[in-house]
Amino acid sequence: MPTKTKAPLGTRLPHHADRLGNLLVSTFHFMALFAIGGVIAWAALDAFLDMIAEGQAGIDDVLLLFIYLELGAMVGIYFKTNHMPVRFLIYVAITALTRMMIGDIQHHHRPDMGIIYIAGSILLLALSILVIRYGSHRFPSGPSRNVAPARSGERDDGIEEQ
Repeated sequence: MPTKTKAPLGTRLPHHADRLGNLLVSTFHFMALFAIGGVIAWAALDAFLDMIAEGQAGIDDVLLLFIYLELGAMVGIYFKTNHMPVRFLIYVAITALTRMMIGDIQHHHRPDMGIIYIAGSILLLALSILVIRYGSHRFPSGPSRNVAPARSGERDDGIEEQ
């Protein structure tokens, strides 16, 4: 009857340590994503309740809700695909700059160079989205170029972010 030969402890230990480390990192990853998602939902609900208590909502309030929406979508996409959609960060920045520009115009009622700077920044961010979209369409990243492997049980078939 053949006996199984076990590998020496020196070769098994790093393998088990890697598995434990991956489990701990994945657990922290899930917990952090749930915490971030919860904080985003809490902040959005708080802003919404403030609007209801005030009895009105201005355009800057609506844009704030859009910022929360984009952040929540970004967390959801990251949770599902394990990829950080950089474009969503740029969308948040564009919305935040738009909110800042509208708030500045509403409160100061005077045009100045600050508005031009903000509009130029929004234009640059919009052009960066164009470059990212063109680059991801022209040079798609396949599974072989993925730097962050999918978590256990997930598929990573190179789905392009939308």
